[in-house]
Amino acid sequence: LERMRRIAELALGEPVTQAVITVPAYFNDAQRQATKDAGRIAGLDVRRILNEPTAAALAYGAHKDKRKKNLVVFDLGGGTFDVSVLSIDKGLFEVLAVNGDSALGGEDFDRRIVERLVEEFRETHRVDLATDPMALGRLKEEAERAKKALSEEPHVSIRLPFVATPQSGEPLHLDRTLSRAELEELSRPLLERLAPPCLAALKDSSLKETDIDEILLVGGMSRMPAVQEEVARIFGRKPSKGANPDEIVALGAASHGGILSGDLDDVVLLDVIPQSLGIRVGESGFSVVIPRNTTVPTRVTKTFATSRSDQRFVSVEVYQGDSKDVRENKHLGKFTLDGLPPGPAGSVRVELDFMVDVDGLVRISARELSTGRETALTIAPSGGLGEEELNRIVDSRRSAQGQGG
Repeated sequence: LERMRRIAELALGEPVTQAVITVPAYFNDAQRQATKDAGRIAGLDVRRILNEPTAAALAYGAHKDKRKKNLVVFDLGGGTFDVSVLSIDKGLFEVLAVNGDSALGGEDFDRRIVERLVEEFRETHRVDLATDPMALGRLKEEAERAKKALSEEPHVSIRLPFVATPQSGEPLHLDRTLSRAELEELSRPLLERLAPPCLAALKDSSLKETDIDEILLVGGMSRMPAVQEEVARIFGRKPSKGANPDEIVALGAASHGGILSGDLDDVVLLDVIPQSLGIRVGESGFSVVIPRNTTVPTRVTKTFATSRSDQRFVSVEVYQGDSKDVRENKHLGKFTLDGLPPGPAGSVRVELDFMVDVDGLVRISARELSTGRETALTIAPSGGLGEEELNRIVDSRRSAQGQGG
Protein backbone atom coordinates (compact mmCIF):
# COMPACT_ATOMS: atom_id res chain seq x y z
CA LEU A 1 0.00 0.00 0.00
CA GLU A 2 2.87 2.36 0.77
CA ARG A 3 4.43 1.62 -2.62
CA MET A 4 1.09 2.30 -4.34
CA ARG A 5 0.82 5.60 -2.49
CA ARG A 6 4.27 6.62 -3.77
CA ILE A 7 3.37 5.63 -7.35
CA ALA A 8 0.20 7.74 -7.14
CA GLU A 9 2.14 10.71 -5.73
CA LEU A 10 4.69 10.52 -8.56
CA ALA A 11 1.89 10.39 -11.15
CA LEU A 12 -0.07 13.27 -9.63
CA GLY A 13 2.84 15.41 -8.48
CA GLU A 14 1.25 15.99 -5.06
CA PRO A 15 0.83 14.17 -1.73
CA VAL A 16 -1.79 11.39 -1.51
CA THR A 17 -3.34 11.02 1.93
CA GLN A 18 -6.68 9.27 1.36
CA ALA A 19 -7.61 5.99 -0.30
CA VAL A 20 -10.41 3.61 -1.22
CA ILE A 21 -9.15 0.03 -0.82
CA THR A 22 -10.91 -2.94 -2.36
CA VAL A 23 -11.01 -6.38 -0.72
CA PRO A 24 -12.53 -9.75 -1.64
CA ALA A 25 -16.24 -9.69 -0.90
CA TYR A 26 -15.96 -12.71 1.37
CA PHE A 27 -13.39 -11.07 3.70
CA ASN A 28 -14.45 -11.25 7.35
CA ASP A 29 -14.18 -8.48 9.95
CA ALA A 30 -10.64 -9.42 11.01
CA GLN A 31 -9.37 -9.32 7.43
CA ARG A 32 -11.08 -5.98 6.74
CA GLN A 33 -9.72 -4.47 9.94
CA ALA A 34 -6.21 -5.70 9.08
CA THR A 35 -6.51 -4.04 5.65
CA LYS A 36 -7.61 -0.76 7.22
CA ASP A 37 -4.74 -0.94 9.75
CA ALA A 38 -2.26 -1.57 6.92
CA GLY A 39 -3.54 1.51 5.10
CA ARG A 40 -3.06 3.60 8.22
CA ILE A 41 0.51 2.30 8.68
CA ALA A 42 1.16 3.19 5.01
CA GLY A 43 0.19 6.79 5.78
CA LEU A 44 -3.31 6.67 4.32
CA ASP A 45 -6.69 7.71 5.63
CA VAL A 46 -8.77 4.77 4.37
CA ARG A 47 -12.07 6.39 3.43
CA ARG A 48 -13.76 3.14 2.43
CA ILE A 49 -13.21 -0.61 2.30
CA LEU A 50 -15.06 -1.58 -0.88
CA ASN A 51 -15.94 -5.10 -2.01
CA GLU A 52 -14.14 -5.94 -5.25
CA PRO A 53 -17.21 -7.24 -7.16
CA THR A 54 -19.15 -4.10 -6.24
CA ALA A 55 -16.26 -1.97 -7.50
CA ALA A 56 -16.18 -3.97 -10.74
CA ALA A 57 -19.90 -3.44 -11.35
CA LEU A 58 -19.47 0.28 -10.70
CA ALA A 59 -16.60 0.56 -13.18
CA TYR A 60 -18.48 -1.47 -15.78
CA GLY A 61 -20.93 1.39 -16.02
CA ALA A 62 -24.01 -0.75 -15.62
CA HIS A 63 -25.69 2.21 -13.86
CA LYS A 64 -25.67 4.12 -17.17
CA ASP A 65 -28.26 1.71 -18.54
CA LYS A 66 -31.66 3.17 -17.67
CA ARG A 67 -33.30 -0.26 -17.47
CA LYS A 68 -33.24 -2.21 -14.22
CA LYS A 69 -30.67 -5.00 -14.48
CA ASN A 70 -29.65 -7.98 -12.42
CA LEU A 71 -25.91 -8.50 -12.64
CA VAL A 72 -23.63 -11.31 -11.46
CA VAL A 73 -19.99 -10.44 -10.81
CA PHE A 74 -17.85 -13.58 -10.99
CA ASP A 75 -14.46 -12.76 -9.47
CA LEU A 76 -11.76 -15.44 -9.61
CA GLY A 77 -8.38 -13.96 -8.79
CA GLY A 78 -4.99 -15.19 -7.67
CA GLY A 79 -5.98 -16.21 -4.17
CA THR A 80 -9.74 -15.91 -3.66
CA PHE A 81 -13.07 -16.52 -5.38
CA ASP A 82 -16.09 -14.25 -4.90
CA VAL A 83 -19.48 -14.11 -6.57
CA SER A 84 -21.92 -11.24 -6.07
CA VAL A 85 -25.48 -10.73 -7.27
CA LEU A 86 -26.46 -7.08 -7.74
CA SER A 87 -29.58 -5.22 -8.75
CA ILE A 88 -28.89 -1.94 -10.55
CA ASP A 89 -31.62 0.59 -11.19
CA LYS A 90 -31.01 4.21 -12.27
CA GLY A 91 -27.80 4.67 -10.33
CA LEU A 92 -28.79 2.60 -7.29
CA PHE A 93 -26.40 -0.33 -6.82
CA GLU A 94 -27.90 -2.84 -4.40
CA VAL A 95 -25.90 -5.96 -3.56
CA LEU A 96 -28.46 -8.72 -3.05
CA ALA A 97 -26.10 -11.54 -2.04
CA VAL A 98 -22.45 -12.50 -1.90
CA ASN A 99 -20.74 -15.84 -1.53
CA GLY A 100 -17.37 -17.30 -2.31
CA ASP A 101 -14.39 -19.41 -1.38
CA SER A 102 -11.51 -17.53 0.25
CA ALA A 103 -9.21 -20.53 -0.32
CA LEU A 104 -9.65 -20.88 -4.09
CA GLY A 105 -7.70 -18.94 -6.69
CA GLY A 106 -5.09 -18.97 -9.42
CA GLU A 107 -2.38 -20.18 -7.06
CA ASP A 108 -4.31 -23.44 -6.62
CA PHE A 109 -4.31 -24.01 -10.40
CA ASP A 110 -0.55 -23.34 -10.48
CA ARG A 111 -0.08 -25.83 -7.66
CA ARG A 112 -1.81 -28.62 -9.61
CA ILE A 113 0.70 -28.17 -12.46
CA VAL A 114 3.65 -28.09 -10.04
CA GLU A 115 2.47 -31.26 -8.30
CA ARG A 116 2.19 -33.10 -11.64
CA LEU A 117 5.70 -32.00 -12.72
CA VAL A 118 7.25 -32.92 -9.36
CA GLU A 119 5.57 -36.33 -9.43
CA GLU A 120 6.78 -37.09 -12.98
CA PHE A 121 10.32 -35.92 -12.25
CA ARG A 122 10.46 -38.08 -9.12
CA GLU A 123 9.30 -41.15 -11.07
CA THR A 124 11.75 -40.53 -13.94
CA HIS A 125 14.87 -39.38 -12.08
CA ARG A 126 14.21 -40.40 -8.46
CA VAL A 127 14.85 -36.79 -7.42
CA ASP A 128 12.27 -34.88 -5.36
CA LEU A 129 12.21 -31.27 -6.60
CA ALA A 130 9.80 -30.37 -3.79
CA THR A 131 12.70 -30.54 -1.30
CA ASP A 132 14.77 -27.97 -3.25
CA PRO A 133 13.46 -24.41 -2.59
CA MET A 134 15.23 -22.93 -5.64
CA ALA A 135 13.94 -25.63 -8.01
CA LEU A 136 10.45 -25.32 -6.52
CA GLY A 137 10.50 -21.55 -7.03
CA ARG A 138 11.44 -21.99 -10.71
CA LEU A 139 8.70 -24.59 -11.10
CA LYS A 140 6.06 -22.24 -9.66
CA GLU A 141 7.06 -19.42 -11.99
CA GLU A 142 7.00 -21.71 -15.02
CA ALA A 143 3.65 -23.24 -14.00
CA GLU A 144 2.04 -19.79 -13.76
CA ARG A 145 3.49 -18.78 -17.16
CA ALA A 146 2.26 -22.00 -18.76
CA LYS A 147 -1.23 -21.64 -17.25
CA LYS A 148 -1.59 -18.11 -18.63
CA ALA A 149 -0.31 -19.14 -22.07
CA LEU A 150 -2.82 -21.98 -22.25
CA SER A 151 -5.68 -19.47 -22.11
CA GLU A 152 -4.61 -18.48 -25.63
CA GLU A 153 -2.78 -21.54 -26.99
CA PRO A 154 -3.70 -25.27 -27.08
CA HIS A 155 -0.17 -26.35 -26.09
CA VAL A 156 2.82 -24.82 -24.27
CA SER A 157 6.41 -25.98 -23.75
CA ILE A 158 7.79 -26.16 -20.22
CA ARG A 159 11.60 -26.01 -20.19
CA LEU A 160 13.73 -25.80 -17.04
CA PRO A 161 17.40 -26.52 -17.80
CA PHE A 162 19.66 -27.53 -14.90
CA VAL A 163 16.67 -27.85 -12.57
CA ALA A 164 18.55 -30.37 -10.42
CA THR A 165 22.14 -31.50 -9.99
CA PRO A 166 22.47 -34.82 -8.17
CA GLN A 167 25.62 -35.42 -6.11
CA SER A 168 26.65 -38.04 -8.64
CA GLY A 169 25.86 -37.67 -12.30
CA GLU A 170 25.02 -35.05 -14.91
CA PRO A 171 22.73 -32.05 -14.31
CA LEU A 172 19.06 -32.83 -14.93
CA HIS A 173 16.68 -30.83 -17.15
CA LEU A 174 12.90 -30.64 -17.30
CA ASP A 175 11.42 -30.46 -20.79
CA ARG A 176 7.83 -31.39 -21.61
CA THR A 177 4.71 -30.10 -23.35
CA LEU A 178 1.57 -29.25 -21.41
CA SER A 179 -1.77 -29.16 -23.23
CA ARG A 180 -4.88 -27.16 -22.38
CA ALA A 181 -6.81 -30.44 -22.11
CA GLU A 182 -4.33 -31.77 -19.54
CA LEU A 183 -4.54 -28.55 -17.51
CA GLU A 184 -8.33 -28.82 -17.51
CA GLU A 185 -8.10 -32.44 -16.36
CA LEU A 186 -5.72 -31.44 -13.55
CA SER A 187 -8.00 -28.52 -12.59
CA ARG A 188 -11.29 -30.45 -12.62
CA PRO A 189 -11.57 -30.65 -8.77
CA LEU A 190 -11.00 -26.87 -8.59
CA LEU A 191 -13.49 -26.09 -11.36
CA GLU A 192 -16.13 -28.15 -9.53
CA ARG A 193 -15.77 -25.83 -6.52
CA LEU A 194 -17.06 -22.85 -8.54
CA ALA A 195 -20.73 -23.86 -8.78
CA PRO A 196 -21.76 -24.15 -5.08
CA PRO A 197 -20.99 -20.50 -4.14
CA CYS A 198 -22.71 -19.28 -7.33
CA LEU A 199 -25.86 -21.28 -6.64
CA ALA A 200 -25.85 -20.23 -2.97
CA ALA A 201 -25.62 -16.54 -3.94
CA LEU A 202 -28.50 -16.96 -6.39
CA LYS A 203 -30.61 -18.67 -3.74
CA ASP A 204 -29.89 -15.94 -1.17
CA SER A 205 -30.80 -13.25 -3.70
CA SER A 206 -34.17 -14.95 -4.43
CA LEU A 207 -33.33 -14.89 -8.15
CA LYS A 208 -33.16 -17.66 -10.74
CA GLU A 209 -30.58 -18.11 -13.48
CA THR A 210 -33.10 -16.76 -16.01
CA ASP A 211 -33.42 -13.52 -14.00
CA ILE A 212 -29.76 -12.61 -14.58
CA ASP A 213 -29.24 -10.06 -17.38
CA GLU A 214 -25.46 -10.07 -17.47
CA ILE A 215 -22.44 -11.89 -16.01
CA LEU A 216 -19.29 -9.85 -15.52
CA LEU A 217 -15.93 -11.65 -15.30
CA VAL A 218 -13.28 -10.27 -12.95
CA GLY A 219 -9.81 -11.53 -12.04
CA GLY A 220 -7.06 -13.02 -14.16
CA MET A 221 -8.26 -16.62 -13.72
CA SER A 222 -11.54 -15.73 -15.45
CA ARG A 223 -9.55 -15.72 -18.71
CA MET A 224 -9.19 -19.51 -18.56
CA PRO A 225 -11.54 -21.02 -21.19
CA ALA A 226 -12.59 -23.86 -18.86
CA VAL A 227 -13.63 -21.29 -16.22
CA GLN A 228 -15.70 -19.39 -18.78
CA GLU A 229 -17.35 -22.64 -19.89
CA GLU A 230 -18.17 -23.46 -16.26
CA VAL A 231 -19.71 -20.00 -15.76
CA ALA A 232 -21.87 -20.51 -18.87
CA ARG A 233 -22.95 -23.93 -17.60
CA ILE A 234 -23.87 -22.63 -14.13
CA PHE A 235 -25.88 -19.61 -15.28
CA GLY A 236 -27.10 -20.88 -18.64
CA ARG A 237 -25.63 -17.96 -20.57
CA LYS A 238 -22.24 -16.78 -21.79
CA PRO A 239 -20.48 -14.15 -19.66
CA SER A 240 -19.68 -10.64 -20.94
CA LYS A 241 -16.14 -9.87 -22.08
CA GLY A 242 -16.42 -6.10 -22.37
CA ALA A 243 -14.00 -5.21 -19.57
CA ASN A 244 -10.37 -5.82 -18.64
CA PRO A 245 -10.60 -8.25 -15.69
CA ASP A 246 -7.26 -7.05 -14.29
CA GLU A 247 -8.08 -3.34 -14.20
CA ILE A 248 -11.83 -3.12 -13.64
CA VAL A 249 -11.69 -3.36 -9.83
CA ALA A 250 -9.15 -0.53 -9.57
CA LEU A 251 -11.27 1.60 -11.91
CA GLY A 252 -14.28 0.95 -9.69
CA ALA A 253 -12.34 2.02 -6.61
CA ALA A 254 -11.39 5.24 -8.38
CA SER A 255 -15.04 5.77 -9.32
CA HIS A 256 -16.04 5.36 -5.69
CA GLY A 257 -13.40 7.90 -4.76
CA GLY A 258 -15.28 10.23 -7.11
CA ILE A 259 -18.52 9.50 -5.24
CA LEU A 260 -16.89 10.28 -1.87
CA SER A 261 -15.40 13.53 -3.19
CA GLY A 262 -18.71 14.62 -4.70
CA ASP A 263 -17.56 14.41 -8.32
CA LEU A 264 -20.00 11.54 -9.01
CA ASP A 265 -23.35 12.21 -7.39
CA ASP A 266 -25.60 10.02 -9.54
CA VAL A 267 -24.62 6.70 -7.93
CA VAL A 268 -25.68 5.12 -4.62
CA LEU A 269 -24.14 1.89 -3.30
CA LEU A 270 -25.89 -0.53 -0.96
CA ASP A 271 -23.58 -3.39 0.04
CA VAL A 272 -24.09 -6.40 2.32
CA ILE A 273 -22.34 -8.23 5.14
CA PRO A 274 -20.71 -11.31 3.54
CA GLN A 275 -20.87 -13.74 6.47
CA SER A 276 -23.25 -14.07 9.41
CA LEU A 277 -22.33 -12.40 12.70
CA GLY A 278 -23.26 -14.11 15.94
CA ILE A 279 -22.29 -15.38 19.37
CA ARG A 280 -21.27 -18.66 20.94
CA VAL A 281 -24.08 -20.53 22.70
CA GLY A 282 -23.14 -23.41 24.98
CA GLU A 283 -20.17 -25.57 24.07
CA SER A 284 -20.27 -25.32 20.27
CA GLY A 285 -23.54 -23.65 19.21
CA PHE A 286 -23.71 -20.52 17.07
CA SER A 287 -26.57 -18.03 17.48
CA VAL A 288 -26.85 -15.67 14.50
CA VAL A 289 -27.37 -12.00 15.40
CA ILE A 290 -26.96 -10.47 11.91
CA PRO A 291 -27.56 -12.90 9.01
CA ARG A 292 -25.28 -12.88 5.96
CA ASN A 293 -26.35 -10.68 3.05
CA THR A 294 -27.91 -8.11 5.37
CA THR A 295 -27.56 -4.63 3.82
CA VAL A 296 -24.94 -2.46 5.53
CA PRO A 297 -24.74 -0.28 7.47
CA THR A 298 -26.95 -2.18 9.89
CA ARG A 299 -27.64 -2.36 13.59
CA VAL A 300 -29.22 -5.09 15.70
CA THR A 301 -29.92 -4.92 19.43
CA LYS A 302 -29.90 -7.96 21.73
CA THR A 303 -30.76 -8.03 25.43
CA PHE A 304 -29.04 -10.38 27.88
CA ALA A 305 -30.02 -11.10 31.51
CA THR A 306 -27.78 -12.26 34.33
CA SER A 307 -27.97 -15.99 35.03
CA ARG A 308 -27.00 -15.87 38.74
CA SER A 309 -27.42 -13.53 41.70
CA ASP A 310 -25.01 -10.62 42.15
CA GLN A 311 -23.34 -11.38 38.85
CA ARG A 312 -20.66 -8.75 38.26
CA PHE A 313 -19.94 -9.36 34.56
CA VAL A 314 -21.18 -11.08 31.41
CA SER A 315 -18.82 -12.50 28.75
CA VAL A 316 -19.90 -12.78 25.14
CA GLU A 317 -17.82 -14.47 22.43
CA VAL A 318 -18.45 -13.10 18.94
CA TYR A 319 -17.89 -15.12 15.76
CA GLN A 320 -18.37 -14.63 12.02
CA GLY A 321 -19.25 -17.40 9.60
CA ASP A 322 -22.09 -19.59 8.39
CA SER A 323 -21.51 -22.91 10.15
CA LYS A 324 -23.87 -24.04 12.90
CA ASP A 325 -20.77 -25.33 14.72
CA VAL A 326 -19.17 -22.21 16.19
CA ARG A 327 -15.72 -23.84 16.09
CA GLU A 328 -15.78 -23.72 12.28
CA ASN A 329 -16.38 -19.95 12.22
CA LYS A 330 -13.93 -17.07 12.67
CA HIS A 331 -13.47 -15.90 16.27
CA LEU A 332 -13.64 -12.09 16.26
CA GLY A 333 -13.28 -11.39 19.95
CA LYS A 334 -14.47 -11.89 23.50
CA PHE A 335 -16.50 -9.02 24.93
CA THR A 336 -16.60 -8.68 28.72
CA LEU A 337 -19.25 -6.42 30.21
CA ASP A 338 -18.18 -5.68 33.78
CA GLY A 339 -19.27 -3.39 36.58
CA LEU A 340 -22.85 -4.71 36.68
CA PRO A 341 -24.97 -3.71 39.72
CA PRO A 342 -25.80 -6.45 42.25
CA GLY A 343 -29.21 -8.12 42.07
CA PRO A 344 -31.07 -11.45 41.83
CA ALA A 345 -30.56 -13.69 38.81
CA GLY A 346 -32.39 -12.32 35.77
CA SER A 347 -32.98 -8.90 37.31
CA VAL A 348 -30.00 -7.20 35.69
CA ARG A 349 -30.27 -6.83 31.92
CA VAL A 350 -27.61 -5.70 29.50
CA GLU A 351 -28.38 -4.41 26.00
CA LEU A 352 -25.81 -5.12 23.32
CA ASP A 353 -25.76 -3.12 20.08
CA PHE A 354 -24.23 -5.00 17.15
CA MET A 355 -23.33 -2.58 14.36
CA VAL A 356 -21.76 -3.21 10.96
CA ASP A 357 -20.57 -0.11 9.08
CA VAL A 358 -20.35 0.51 5.32
CA ASP A 359 -16.88 -1.08 5.29
CA GLY A 360 -18.27 -4.31 6.75
CA LEU A 361 -16.46 -3.67 10.05
CA VAL A 362 -18.11 -4.76 13.28
CA ARG A 363 -18.65 -2.48 16.29
CA ILE A 364 -20.33 -3.50 19.57
CA SER A 365 -21.47 -1.23 22.40
CA ALA A 366 -23.25 -2.10 25.66
CA ARG A 367 -25.72 -0.51 28.09
CA GLU A 368 -27.00 -1.71 31.46
CA LEU A 369 -30.79 -1.20 31.41
CA SER A 370 -31.80 -0.89 35.07
CA THR A 371 -29.78 2.30 35.56
CA GLY A 372 -29.61 3.42 31.94
CA ARG A 373 -25.89 4.08 32.22
CA GLU A 374 -23.34 2.92 29.68
CA THR A 375 -21.56 -0.27 30.67
CA ALA A 376 -17.84 -0.77 30.12
CA LEU A 377 -17.00 -2.87 27.09
CA THR A 378 -13.60 -4.56 27.04
CA ILE A 379 -12.50 -6.10 23.78
CA ALA A 380 -9.92 -8.87 23.76
CA PRO A 381 -9.23 -9.29 20.01
CA SER A 382 -8.45 -12.71 18.60
CA GLY A 383 -5.85 -11.26 16.26
CA GLY A 384 -4.65 -8.07 14.61
CA LEU A 385 -3.27 -4.90 16.15
CA GLY A 386 -4.55 -3.04 19.20
CA GLU A 387 -4.91 0.75 19.04
CA GLU A 388 -1.83 1.35 21.20
CA GLU A 389 0.35 -0.97 19.11
CA LEU A 390 -0.98 0.54 15.88
CA ASN A 391 -0.16 4.06 17.05
CA ARG A 392 3.34 2.94 18.05
CA ILE A 393 4.00 1.45 14.58
CA VAL A 394 2.67 4.57 12.82
CA ASP A 395 4.81 6.88 15.01
CA SER A 396 7.96 4.78 14.55
CA ARG A 397 7.54 4.75 10.75
CA ARG A 398 7.02 8.52 10.68
CA SER A 399 10.20 9.01 12.73
CA ALA A 400 12.17 6.71 10.44
CA GLN A 401 10.90 8.49 7.33
CA GLY A 402 11.74 11.86 8.86
CA GLN A 403 15.32 10.77 9.56
CA GLY A 404 15.64 9.22 6.09
CA GLY A 405 14.28 12.34 4.37
